[in-house]
Amino acid sequence: MSFQPFSLNCNGRLVTAERPLVMGILNATPDSFHADSRTDLQRVGGDAGAMAEAGAAIIDIGGMSSRPGAELIGAQEEMDRVVPLIEAVAREAPKVVISCDTVWADTARAAVAAGAGLINDISAGQYDDALLPAVAELRVPYVLMHLPEGATPATMQDYTKGYGDKVVTHVWDFLARRLGQLRELGIHDVIVDPGFGFGKSQKQNYELLKNLHTFRHLGAPVLAGMSRKGMLYKPLKTNPEGALAATAAVNLYALQQGAAILRVHDVKEGVEVVKLWRLLEEAKLVGE
Repeated sequence: MSFQPFSLNCNGRLVTAERPLVMGILNATPDSFHADSRTDLQRVGGDAGAMAEAGAAIIDIGGMSSRPGAELIGAQEEMDRVVPLIEAVAREAPKVVISCDTVWADTARAAVAAGAGLINDISAGQYDDALLPAVAELRVPYVLMHLPEGATPATMQDYTKGYGDKVVTHVWDFLARRLGQLRELGIHDVIVDPGFGFGKSQKQNYELLKNLHTFRHLGAPVLAGMSRKGMLYKPLKTNPEGALAATAAVNLYALQQGAAILRVHDVKEGVEVVKLWRLLEEAKLVGE
């Protein structure tokens, strides 16, 4: 499936993507599900520098775990965690775009002031009515992710039966409605994310992956965030630390389905997957 180039205006920096991008994950949390993604102020400069050297175009910094069962924290605690890290990454890895993973308007404002150029929101604006207007005012790109209406990380796995047998249609319709609302607010640089693992069963996650190409019809770049998640390690009877090979496998498939951004814990391997995908795209089919 051919790649659709796109561009993003990230806080005054124009990012033009002629090939899929890799977004690296750094967490300022004590309880994120993959321990190796956790960082702190002493280590974040080196961690971000290594990701940039490996080829990350974007580094996503989060201060609140959104794993199944996690509880929400307040904006002030989140800001205390992420703002110093964003400032450090802006100094140490100035060529990468910094994304802030947040559901709170106050955090979004503080993050952009500190050097972030993109807001990644798991809630689709459901938790803070001020977030989407803030993103519109800040004029930064926004990652719109599907999360069942009314769900939180603590409760989202209770919502898996609400799709019937139409999870792809349900998620597509949700994202389409929200996209319309974003455009009305003046938010035009939008990335869509079907929300793998967020209120989905294992079977539903794979239905979304197999039909990921359909989300390109929304007219926005598609982000695939499956790195080391339960949809990979649980059927393989391993753990997040044992799911690197599985992550590479599904990421290659996601690129073949039209994903434009891979959100990963392991940037080097993510960049390698993009390189192999390009070789497949350039290969000729015998008999053409």
